Amino acid sequence: MIDKITEINAAINDVVWGWPALILLGFVGVLMTLITKFFQVGHFGHWMKNTIGAIFGDKHVRKHTEDKSISQFQSLCTALAATVGTGNIVGVAGAIAVGGPGAVLWMWLIAFFGMMTNYAENVLGILYRRKSSNGAWAGGAMYYLKDGLGSKKGCKGIGTVLAVLFSIFCLLASFGIGNMSQVNSMVKNVHTAFNIPNVATGIFLVVAVGLVVIGGLKRIAAITEKVVPFMVIVYLVGTVTIICMNASLIPDVFKSIFQGAFHLKSAAGGAVGAGIATAMKMGFKRGVFSNEAGLGSSVMVHSSSNVKEPVRQGMWGVFEVFADTIVVCTLTALTILSSGVIDLSTGAPAVTEVESSSYMSYAFEQAFGKPGAWFIALAILMFAYSTVLGWSHYGTTAWEYLFGAKTSVVYRTVFVLLVFSGSVMEAQLAWDISDTFNGLMMLPNLIGVLVLSPIVMKCTKNYVDRNIKHKEGIKPILSMIPEIQEEQEKDL
Repeated sequence: MIDKITEINAAINDVVWGWPALILLGFVGVLMTLITKFFQVGHFGHWMKNTIGAIFGDKHVRKHTEDKSISQFQSLCTALAATVGTGNIVGVAGAIAVGGPGAVLWMWLIAFFGMMTNYAENVLGILYRRKSSNGAWAGGAMYYLKDGLGSKKGCKGIGTVLAVLFSIFCLLASFGIGNMSQVNSMVKNVHTAFNIPNVATGIFLVVAVGLVVIGGLKRIAAITEKVVPFMVIVYLVGTVTIICMNASLIPDVFKSIFQGAFHLKSAAGGAVGAGIATAMKMGFKRGVFSNEAGLGSSVMVHSSSNVKEPVRQGMWGVFEVFADTIVVCTLTALTILSSGVIDLSTGAPAVTEVESSSYMSYAFEQAFGKPGAWFIALAILMFAYSTVLGWSHYGTTAWEYLFGAKTSVVYRTVFVLLVFSGSVMEAQLAWDISDTFNGLMMLPNLIGVLVLSPIVMKCTKNYVDRNIKHKEGIKPILSMIPEIQEEQEKDL
């Protein structure tokens, strides 16, 4: 049975993660960058000031709300909880193991353009969000596919179908990337570090996840805004310490990254051009797995924010990808590559008895002894746990779109029970299934973003003219739903 599932999944994976899909992913990111006039670079200071800077300087960004919405800071933490997970540790290690050090460069490239893909998703999410039957904001790719793409001439049926397909794929992905693969990484690392049986860890996680997930978004956001900043800061301190300890190797590390990205043959040999293709494909896949730009996932929590301006929430999307991939994944990669586990001259593993999933444990153990390996096990536990919490909201949003809010307890119950399945599943199959559902989510979402790109461009220009160039007499674009636009204008 497992062999048959693996075979079917591999066939689907080859299609959804084939070069046409990867080219579409890159093209959308480049297009969003061009139509916003390189917003991530040209307005770097502005979006940094209005995201990470605003956390410390603007109490409204952190202020909890009495209604069903969440604060901008909570939306970021919940989104980061879903993105900063095992992809930042195990995923980066896997990309380097298969694609060599060169995969890191392609991860950076897809993240640079992915900033604006994520930005566009969040802008569209706010523009097309609605209030659900329980009074909470509901938004995501399914809404801008149905109401945005569906409003185009002759596209009503296509928009509706793609919205339903996206919701189904999101629902399935929440069990893969957002549950089983994360849990699998947790139990494996805890077993390696502390020799605790997988089943015992699995039962503990069922309880730990269930206590939060059943409480809904407000409880998830309350937990993630405390857990995420702490775990990221502690992890970054550890990686920076190791990088400083291995500072003499850093020039060689960067050399291996840039040379490996354009090496004609892979570390294992093979046809000419295989090295570039493998590095590029692994960098793109693991980059998207890590930051989720293009999947249309994090927009579902960003749309629940109490923000009024679509572009302001879009800027949180830019920062999310920047923090996740450019900062966290880069430090992971530098730590692994400077640890000696990879031969920098060939890009092949130098310590063959260490599996790629344990590269970071090896690096920390080399630096800090056995406590280093324990720390990574705990870091993966915290990262993956927060990812499970974040993705439970994505799956809930998709479920409510398909079946209504009143039945969401059914989804949450199934989600919690599947946590145990992840603890006993084969690791490679869990990751492969996650990759497949990621790709299936990505395709309808990218079609929606591509078709609605003129609206993103118009909204961005409107914001820049009003808030950066300070032009007078310009009406803000806050929603594509007339009654919501009117309501939001009153409160702006």
